[in-house]
Amino acid sequence: MKVLISDKMDEAGIDIFRNQEGIDVDVKTGLSPEELKKIIGEYDALAIRSSTKVTADLLESAANLKVVARAGIGLDNVDIDAATKKGVAVMNTPGGNTITTAEHAIAMMMSLTRNIPRGTASLKAGRWDKKLLQGRELFNKTLGVVGFGNIGSIVAGLAKGLRMNVIVYDPNISSEHIEKAGFEYVTLDELYARSDYITLHVPKMDATIDLLDAQAFEKMKPGVMVVNCARGGIVNEAALYDAIQSGKVAGAALDVFATEPPGGDHPLLQLDQVIATPHLGASTKEAQTNVSVAAANQIVAYLLNNTVINAVNVPSVTGDVLKQLKPFLYLVEKMGKMQAQITKGGVRELNIEYIGKFPDLDLKPLTINGIKGLLNEFVRDEVNSVNAISLANEMGIKITESTSIEAGNFLNLVRITVVTDTQTNILEGTIFGKDDARIVRINKFRLEVIPEGHLAIIHNVDKPGSIGSIGQKLGQHNINISGMMVGREDDGDRNIIFLRTETPVPPEVVKEIEDLELVVSMTTFEL
Repeated sequence: MKVLISDKMDEAGIDIFRNQEGIDVDVKTGLSPEELKKIIGEYDALAIRSSTKVTADLLESAANLKVVARAGIGLDNVDIDAATKKGVAVMNTPGGNTITTAEHAIAMMMSLTRNIPRGTASLKAGRWDKKLLQGRELFNKTLGVVGFGNIGSIVAGLAKGLRMNVIVYDPNISSEHIEKAGFEYVTLDELYARSDYITLHVPKMDATIDLLDAQAFEKMKPGVMVVNCARGGIVNEAALYDAIQSGKVAGAALDVFATEPPGGDHPLLQLDQVIATPHLGASTKEAQTNVSVAAANQIVAYLLNNTVINAVNVPSVTGDVLKQLKPFLYLVEKMGKMQAQITKGGVRELNIEYIGKFPDLDLKPLTINGIKGLLNEFVRDEVNSVNAISLANEMGIKITESTSIEAGNFLNLVRITVVTDTQTNILEGTIFGKDDARIVRINKFRLEVIPEGHLAIIHNVDKPGSIGSIGQKLGQHNINISGMMVGREDDGDRNIIFLRTETPVPPEVVKEIEDLELVVSMTTFEL
């Protein structure tokens, strides 16, 4: 088995490969995308950090690739959906650098507060700017922690040790869990209004891009200081610049930028009120050793024993079980992902039923994949087969699973029911042949849908002309329909149309379709 290390890794991890019988390892760092694409077909495994981009295009050339392991947490540089479709396991190493990143956030906050970088620069320039660099005390100040995951919870604990008042906002973790940990749970607007310092510890996803924008800064306490050691793009950099210039924000400490490296002419780097580091959150000797060793061990276990450890797209199971469950693992994750996008309201219950002639195996990995598919739409970078159930519990989601024998017209059937505070949605799915996943029921409607691509569900009145008017409206906007299924409500007067389009349907087009006389509603989503 051949392993390629395409980013710089600690020698301790490389030595694991070198000392393992049956593994050949090459270390080739600094490759261009074209150079990597030319050679990736030779390798069974790829070990990376943040520089290598594992794109769908690269994966097309990876004929033998079985696993990608990231020596670190973030997987922004990996196309996880494309890897899953290709059958490539994607693993990361959460926990290896959580302490390091949390400590860096606290260090940045203290350095910003006491003007340490400016003080150092002035002394080295031969000046004694003592009167110009008066700082603050952290004691008794209020720190607002946005995101109470592995890193955010550690930051909160460290700040409490500094005798700060810590308040926490995390929409995906229950207030009871946060309060049990000894911290006050608040809304995001309350956090903005009360915090002397705000530190961000959330993944980068649609819901968190530009989380701190001009409107957010308007809601903040005058003189607030902002720390971002999470991901670039969570803070709108132009809005932060304006907020500092206006005096609303007294200072910012940034370890990450929307574009990295940001370049020396970046407007924020021209401000004395901003301190910055080049994405050093995980850059300690201890952390790099930990994540390199973990990634190497994960690759070895997968290649030699088919054992999955801490993958984000495959549950942690032994090789024999994985082979038997693999088609259903894909199906239930897609069903969970679909439920997250079509169901409105806060999720309260998730029930998974396994109906039919399933093999005599532990079905827990399937349940975990269903949970992961659901939660990934909310906390994408942090949900994996290890923490999916605990995260669901922290979010107050009740999980049940059951089995029964009779599956009607199907040999095997999976039914996923999601209950929110406003509605209940039921999906059923099955496998045709060996591995063809299909959605066969949405609530009362029966149909047959391949769960992938740009999709839309349209509820319409069952009268002539309704489908034609929808197609005409999409055609006016040059949106091509690549697939369509129509299901009828039993004993009702409504249809459900399931569309696959070649390009996403923009919100303004959705609104136009919903305004059609015979259309009740339209929901778009991606699988």
